[in-house]
Amino acid sequence: MYLQLIASALALGLFLGMLLCVEIGRRMGLAQLRKEPGMPKGFGASESAIFALLGLILAFSFSGAATRFEDHRHLVAEEANAIGTAYLRLDLLPSSAQIALKSQFKHYVDVRILSYSRNEDPIATQQAHAQTAALQQQIWQSATASYALADARANLDLILPDALNAMFDITTTRAVALENHPPFIVFLLLPLLALVSALLVGFDMSNNKHRRWLHIISFAAVMSLTVYVIIDLEYPRLGLIRINPADQVLIDLRSSM
Repeated sequence: MYLQLIASALALGLFLGMLLCVEIGRRMGLAQLRKEPGMPKGFGASESAIFALLGLILAFSFSGAATRFEDHRHLVAEEANAIGTAYLRLDLLPSSAQIALKSQFKHYVDVRILSYSRNEDPIATQQAHAQTAALQQQIWQSATASYALADARANLDLILPDALNAMFDITTTRAVALENHPPFIVFLLLPLLALVSALLVGFDMSNNKHRRWLHIISFAAVMSLTVYVIIDLEYPRLGLIRINPADQVLIDLRSSM
């Protein structure tokens, strides 16, 4: 909710700022025309460079945000697969060792689902991550304790090195992925280039007798909306566009246990 408000405020601010920059640019152009009739020549190259840079930053920012959004969804599926594989391998253990571990696995999946379903509450999220770490330790201890069973040693070699490690490691991968964003300077450069571009658009329009509101508003609206979508995609657990439906694979896994 907070991210939506912040992103909406930034997009609205950029929209109004671009309209203002168009008007400032237009008045600068009119002042230039009064001093020197006829639009000055030789600025096409610099304008083209700025607009090209704006398009490049927009393309990379949008493409990167969309790629990271898809990566987050794939990581949810990878975690579900890792947990499911480890859970199935518990059947290789003697019955006496399976009961406690299967119960811990079910609780573990419940906690993993809650870890990201309440991401807007940082305290609840921290508690869920702490529970995850504690449960991982308990599962590891229960699994290693099963080494006392002579007939389980060979089968445990299949569970401990691969399945449990993969199940635990993916939690770190997912946590790091959520913090993986472009440098702040990129987020700062994008609206700055949009404002400069709006200034140049207004300057170029000063030769017209009337303002072309359709073009002005469309330009500012499309740019602002694009920046909003980029920010929204960068935070897939907090914005309007979310990957929460991807958690269904974990819910289905929990139902199958």
